[in-house]
Amino acid sequence: MNGTLPTDKMLIKHVAIAGNIGAGKTTLSEMLARHFGWDVHYEDTENNPYLADFYLDMKRWSFNLQVFFLSSRYLQMLRIQQGNRTVIQDRTIYEDAYIFAPNLADMGLMERRDFENYTTLFQSIISQIKPPDLMIYLRASIPTLVEHIQMRGRDYEGSISIDYLKRLNERYENWITNYGEGRLLIINVDNFDFQNSPEDSGKVLEMVQAELHGLF
Repeated sequence: MNGTLPTDKMLIKHVAIAGNIGAGKTTLSEMLARHFGWDVHYEDTENNPYLADFYLDMKRWSFNLQVFFLSSRYLQMLRIQQGNRTVIQDRTIYEDAYIFAPNLADMGLMERRDFENYTTLFQSIISQIKPPDLMIYLRASIPTLVEHIQMRGRDYEGSISIDYLKRLNERYENWITNYGEGRLLIINVDNFDFQNSPEDSGKVLEMVQAELHGLF
């Protein structure tokens, strides 16, 4: 598959990767981009002015962080839909709204009025954009997530608790069970080491290719 297709034949523009912290979203995004010739839009962590502060004081910075991510991913989706390339997106706007923001509110780490304001903004945004052509959800157990987080060694992730990851995993499962925006592929990361095993990466590529055939 070529990342550039004639506009009138462009059936697949947007493939999105969803999954908890450490599930392997960036690794899979880069692997698929190399194989299919797609572009990648990454989660903006390096240039995020709130992320490090958030992990040190979640209650103070939660609303700022979530609004930043919401804005960043909205702009990504606009660029994807207005462009002429097939793009794979590392994390989605839905995860911000259905997992991270409500989790922070329920934990008392985001003021209820801020969460309601955020939710209203999100609903306005998604009314103006199309969902991904294909959503790929990376399902991973807590031990797998912890192993991946430790391996990449980001300083600001060192304070993430097991309880926090569990809460997020529960919300991910609830969200993906009810996901009806479009085509969905679920990959169990516990069963596929697509970063280190050529055999496993080949199997995952075959799974994605099979889903893509259904979109043409």
